[in-house]
Amino acid sequence: MVGIAVMRTWIEPVVAGSQVASAFYDTGLLLVVKNYYNQTNSTSPAYSMQDAQQKAVSNFYIIYNLVLGLSPLVSAYSLSKLGDKVHRKVPICFPLFGYLGSKSLLLLLILLDWPIEVMYGAAAFNGLTGGFTTFWAGVMALGSLGSSESKRSLRLIIIELVYGLAGFLGSMASGYLFVGFSDHYREGTVLVGCSIACYVFCLFYSIFVLKVPKPVAKSTGDGGSELSASTEASGKSHSSESNNLAPVVPSKLVIVMLFVGAILYDLAVVGAMNVLPLFLLREPLSWNPVEIGHGNAAGYVIFITSFLGVLVFSKYLKDTTMIMIGMVSFSAGILIMAFVRWTFLFYIARATMLFALIPLPTIRSMLSKHVEGSSFGKVFVLLQLSLVITGVVTSTVYNKIYQSTLDWYSGFCFILSFFFGCLSLLPISIVAFKQRSNTGSLQILTE
Repeated sequence: MVGIAVMRTWIEPVVAGSQVASAFYDTGLLLVVKNYYNQTNSTSPAYSMQDAQQKAVSNFYIIYNLVLGLSPLVSAYSLSKLGDKVHRKVPICFPLFGYLGSKSLLLLLILLDWPIEVMYGAAAFNGLTGGFTTFWAGVMALGSLGSSESKRSLRLIIIELVYGLAGFLGSMASGYLFVGFSDHYREGTVLVGCSIACYVFCLFYSIFVLKVPKPVAKSTGDGGSELSASTEASGKSHSSESNNLAPVVPSKLVIVMLFVGAILYDLAVVGAMNVLPLFLLREPLSWNPVEIGHGNAAGYVIFITSFLGVLVFSKYLKDTTMIMIGMVSFSAGILIMAFVRWTFLFYIARATMLFALIPLPTIRSMLSKHVEGSSFGKVFVLLQLSLVITGVVTSTVYNKIYQSTLDWYSGFCFILSFFFGCLSLLPISIVAFKQRSNTGSLQILTE
């Protein structure tokens, strides 16, 4: 039976609570912004109102995502370094405090009729306290710290699964909470209030309940990644005992290619997911708040299917093979999304992406096997910062491309993501080839 002390090391309650809160907030912000620009453009001719609204909402998110993405660059690395040297809770508690403050500003905006530009300040406050960049790096560091190398991919995908299930439930409920109390309260008040309550719970849990797990000792010779690392660390030794005792000196090419693969894949995913909400609001779908909530929830189902994929694949396949399966799954699904004209086709596209979550946590797992536990925070935040910078640039470019192709072909951005998704397979293929070569060399040396 799992003891109370062990349960206190689980980061899952914080992940679940924060993601439910985030799902509430994301739906609330999108619909508040939509309603705001509906009122602003109410004097426009009917035929141009929808396009004007789409461009206004798109422009808002360009600036909002820029501020949200760039502001963590000021503090993320410092907070993660503090997490490595001082206390592992630092990169978790600071961002949660920022979340709480920034989401409170949205509630005040709704209640006091403040201009929508206030949310740029909320995004800046969120980012300066670390934002998702620092928070997720802290979560991954805690998860990696308390798991063995052989089970780390599974451990990290379990955290992603909890994140996804919480997002699914939050998204399913968000549309109903937004419209369900509109007769008694201003639209969005209850939804954003629930989001704030979840963040309060997460912050108090992190401070007073969460316990940092003790590091799990490195295993030796477990899996292809560790075999290659041991080989490179002890290339001059022909003794298997020396291989096991040698310090880990990873291939720089492998690390660089893992970073490149993660960045290219994230570019494809972030670009597509940034324009997807706008795509759903526009004809031919023209979804209402409840349908948007259901659509967001469908996106979170991939957390379940990706978890099951890792659970099965990890027994038979290498990490690089699992990563490539996930990349192909996303690329095929987003290509279908480019031709969505009916609701059922949207759900077919989402179903095709069933393994789309596998690549990034598996890449993080592979990176963690190449560094010491004392550097987890720094490595993960560097990867996260790379993804954030990529996301900021991608968000801006994709929104501009979406605006330019709105009248021509609104699904063009999804075709672009398909191209980058396929391109991300190349660096991972190089990693797979490198590992196979190293494993072969080790076998020759030890025969």
